[in-house]
Amino acid sequence: MRNRKSSKLAPGIWTGQLLHFVCLVVLLALVAIAWCSLKKPSPGAFWIAVAFPIAHQLFVWMAWRLELRSAFTSRSIGFRAYLAVFFILFSGRFVSLLALAWLDRSSLHLNILPRVFLTLLPAVPGIYAMVSVKRYFGMSRAAGADHFDPRYRNMPLVNKGIFRYTNNGMYLYAFLLFWAIAVGFNSSAALIVSAFSHAYIWVHFYATERPDMSFLYPPDEKKSSI
Repeated sequence: MRNRKSSKLAPGIWTGQLLHFVCLVVLLALVAIAWCSLKKPSPGAFWIAVAFPIAHQLFVWMAWRLELRSAFTSRSIGFRAYLAVFFILFSGRFVSLLALAWLDRSSLHLNILPRVFLTLLPAVPGIYAMVSVKRYFGMSRAAGADHFDPRYRNMPLVNKGIFRYTNNGMYLYAFLLFWAIAVGFNSSAALIVSAFSHAYIWVHFYATERPDMSFLYPPDEKKSSI
């Protein structure tokens, strides 16, 4: 399949970002209210766990847009360094949440049987989604390789694993792992961060990823996205 260059200009740095920052302010306000209602448990660990999703998504926004506009990310740090930072920040989301959940463990006061059930309920599709992304989609592609290498834009639609049911397996299902961590450790503070992280990734989708995809994949071409 040939990749026809879009006649549209690449989205500007600030395209969609008013939505991004308005939603971020609203989400942070809700997070602060919920945290205060819990009597402010583990403040350092809590806000570090909140900060990692923000740092991750701000980095991706800037790296993607600078790459599309002028290939600045490739010219300055290169794709490998971009991937390294991407996955360090992505892993930091899980590590910081695990640390918070451990420090705040048992605050949710769930009994063992409902806790096991409510942990497995999101964990199973979440793990299946992550395995599907790695096996069928590729981690580099999931990290936005199509912003850097046009060859990724010609790849066929992935329809195996979790992608048999949705094109957006990463955001819909992989992020359920955050909920599984929070419930598994019985942590109310981690549950707040999980809800924030899952909501905020959809802000990224609508404010940053969707405008980029409309440029990278013209409407008359069938492409894959997550």
